[in-house]
Amino acid sequence: MEFFNFFSKEKKETLDKGLSKTKESVFSKIARAVAGKSKVDDEVLDNLEEVLITSDVGVETTLNIIKRIEDRVAKDKYVNTQELNNILREEIAALLTENNTVDSEEFTVPAGKKPYVIMVVGVNGVGKTTTIGKLAYQFKKANKSVYLGAADTFRAAAVEQLDIWGTRVGVPVIKQKMGSDPASVAFDTLSSAVANNADVVIIDTAGRLHNKVNLMNELTKIKNVMKKVIPDAPHEVLLVLDGSTGQNAFEQAKQFTLATEVTSMAITKLDGTAKGGVVIGISDQFKIPVKYIGLGEGIEDMQVFRKKEFVDSLFGETEK
Repeated sequence: MEFFNFFSKEKKETLDKGLSKTKESVFSKIARAVAGKSKVDDEVLDNLEEVLITSDVGVETTLNIIKRIEDRVAKDKYVNTQELNNILREEIAALLTENNTVDSEEFTVPAGKKPYVIMVVGVNGVGKTTTIGKLAYQFKKANKSVYLGAADTFRAAAVEQLDIWGTRVGVPVIKQKMGSDPASVAFDTLSSAVANNADVVIIDTAGRLHNKVNLMNELTKIKNVMKKVIPDAPHEVLLVLDGSTGQNAFEQAKQFTLATEVTSMAITKLDGTAKGGVVIGISDQFKIPVKYIGLGEGIEDMQVFRKKEFVDSLFGETEK
C-alpha cells in the first residue's frame, strides 16, 4: 500500500491511539444522531451539526461541513446513514486540502536556509517547551545540528525546562540569567548557530497573553534583532496550542495571529482529550497549516500532521 511507504505502521498505531478518545466520543454521538434512520435527512443533519459543534470543530467550520454534506445528499439523491461516515471523512479531508493544509515531509527544513530559524510562540502550559524539545530530537535524528535559544526569560522554570531537554537530546541551549532581554538571548543564539554552522535554530519565547500590545512589541523586537544576524529570520513562526482546551485554543490562536505573523501550528495533548476536532476547526478558521500534532508524553509521540491519516484515524478508514 502506497501510504505505508511514508507513514509507518507504528506511526499509524500511535495516531490511532492518540485520537481514540475523540474517535470514541464522535462515533458514539454520530450513532445516536442516526439512530433509527435509514436515510440522511434534515433531522440527521441537524443532529450531526450538534455532534460536530460539541466535538470542538467550531460553529463556522461545522456549518461549512454540513453545507458540503447537504450538497452531496442533494446531488446523490438517496444517501443512507451507513454512507454518512465516509462522506463526512471525505468532505473534511477536502476541506483541509482547500485550506492549504499541505502534508509536510518528515522533520525536514527547506534547502538554502542555514540555519533555518523557528520562533516558537504560545501561552504557558500548552506544551511549548516540550514541543521544542521533541522537535530538536527529531531534527537531530534527521542528522541536523540544532541550537536552542531560551528567550522565555521571565519564567525561571522555562529556562530550566529547556536546559533539561537540551541535555536529554544532546543539543546546545543558549541562555542568560532570568529577567534578561529575550531579544539579546535570540541574538546570542543565532550568532552561536552561525559561528558553528548549525542547521536549525529553535527559539522559545515568553507565553504571556495579558497584554497583546506588549506581546506584539516583544515578538517584533525579537524578530528585528534576529534580522541583524540572519536578514530573513525567523523563517517560521510556530504557534503551539493545547488541543485539550478546545474552544480556548481558538481564542489563543486569534490573539497570537493578531500579535504576530504565525506561519504554522503545532497542536499538543490530543491523546488525553476527546477534543481532537479542534484541529479541523483551527485549520479551517485561520488558514494556517497545522504542521505537527502531539499524541503523548514520549519523545517520539509528536508527528508531522498528515490530513488523510488524521481523518482516517478520527473517522475510520474509507469503506470499500
